[in-house]
Amino acid sequence: MRIKLFLSMILSLLLLSGCGYNQIQINDEQVNASWSEVLNQYKRRADLIPNLVQVVQGYAAHEKEVLTQVTEARANVAGMKVTPELVNDPEAMARFQKAQGDLSGALSRLLVVTENYPNLKADANFRDLQAQLEGTENRITVARNRYIKAVQDYNVTVRTFPNNLTAMVVGAKTKANFSVENEATISEVPKINFGAPAAPAKPAGQ
Repeated sequence: MRIKLFLSMILSLLLLSGCGYNQIQINDEQVNASWSEVLNQYKRRADLIPNLVQVVQGYAAHEKEVLTQVTEARANVAGMKVTPELVNDPEAMARFQKAQGDLSGALSRLLVVTENYPNLKADANFRDLQAQLEGTENRITVARNRYIKAVQDYNVTVRTFPNNLTAMVVGAKTKANFSVENEATISEVPKINFGAPAAPAKPAGQ
């Protein structure tokens, strides 16, 4: 009886390996690795923001609303519970993406404000943070692209025959992905123009 059970288990393993089981596991590991890199780059950006806010505040303390928006948006991102299971939950992924989008928007508004302060743009610390931020945005774009591709490969694997039969047996389901209205824009680096001349301030009362 035990021999039959053992042989049955061996046969099941052989059938699973021949029906895409190994490929499902390989693609799943690739998704996890790509997701870790996405989180790593988003964290790198979040770590830069407090220093950026501090430098800007030194020159533009009265821009309180914009500075507060960035700080609050970063706090929302930092307060999210991000686990590996998030990639299996479309709603959680949507919340994560919205929080990161809100932070990107707040950060963009802060960078627009800096155009009005030539002394700030000349500050060595600010220039260093600018370079680091631009590099991080590039890395985020690359990491997101790799994650999107990894999830696409994984989802195709678990949805196509005969792998889908194996996926049902082992409980492998499709994973959540980043949603973009225009997928071509995902490869575009956010434009941060620190060199454009600032618009002249309007006199009070106009």
